[in-house]
Amino acid sequence: MEKLRIGLIGCGGIMNHHMNGVLTFDDVEIVAVADPLKERTDAMMKRTGATRAYSGHMELFEHEDKLDAVYICVEPTAHNNIEETAIARGLPFLTEKPMTLDMSQGEAIAKAVEAKGLVTCVGFQDRYLDIVQQAKEELADMQVGMVYGSWIGGVPQVWWWMRKDTCGGQLLEQNIHLVDLLRYFFGEAESVFATCGRGLISKDEFPSTLPAYDTDDFSSAMITFKNGLTANLMSGCFVKGGGNPIRNGLTIIGREKSLEYSLRDSLTVYTSETQKKYKREVDQSLRHDRAFLDAVRAKDPTAVLSPYSDALKTLILSDAANRSMESGTLIKL
Repeated sequence: MEKLRIGLIGCGGIMNHHMNGVLTFDDVEIVAVADPLKERTDAMMKRTGATRAYSGHMELFEHEDKLDAVYICVEPTAHNNIEETAIARGLPFLTEKPMTLDMSQGEAIAKAVEAKGLVTCVGFQDRYLDIVQQAKEELADMQVGMVYGSWIGGVPQVWWWMRKDTCGGQLLEQNIHLVDLLRYFFGEAESVFATCGRGLISKDEFPSTLPAYDTDDFSSAMITFKNGLTANLMSGCFVKGGGNPIRNGLTIIGREKSLEYSLRDSLTVYTSETQKKYKREVDQSLRHDRAFLDAVRAKDPTAVLSPYSDALKTLILSDAANRSMESGTLIKL
């Protein structure tokens, strides 16, 4: 079996996370890497065995004409003609979330992908969790009345996360994983109303090497789905150290049974007489990467759980929550 030849665009933390799994696969070869920072490309070449490095994605695309796919792991505002060039060259791609902060760009990319019939994948790896699949099975016969969830913690100290105009805010950048699971479980949303607040975090809490902190400390979004269900989703990045008593994840309350999804850890199913807990037993990121690469080999765009066109719906819903925060109004989708 010939090895899949992969190019990497962006050599930071999330790309290294993907490589934890990809480098265990014996049918994949990393042939080229691109990043503006030479120390990153040098480190990634050493780690992956890639023999060529470039300072930008266009240089990689111009020189590498035998790739089977590319991984795109750059900050939200750095998607400058990356996916568009991959599509023009017929290259399948996996890109990290959020794929862009420009919804019109995302819509154009989705249309171009569909026209080309390309295999794509977005980094919503939690769909590949065994406990998420278990939850989906449990929901098949549930009458659900209420849903609420949270992702509350601290501030990831990378430069682009410090400002809402470069990260999109916590709901869109981080808690988008739970937004995606809500869509995966309950279908499409009809509307969203969200509020947010600041004032807990001061700008002098962070190293001077980072941009001045300028994003929401917390938010709450109420999402109404087309099936009539409502879900309340809380986001917060104000907690210091280990001071968060909240079990992040989703709580789904039904008439006969209820589910508690503890973020990437476990699923507990409650009935009036029983309580059964399922612990996570799989590496969802490894499954996610394997599914994408298998889809590339099979040339099957339907073989991934989070193709670009579907992930765009999650992004649009998250962006609508941001617009509601800014306008103070209900946003209909």
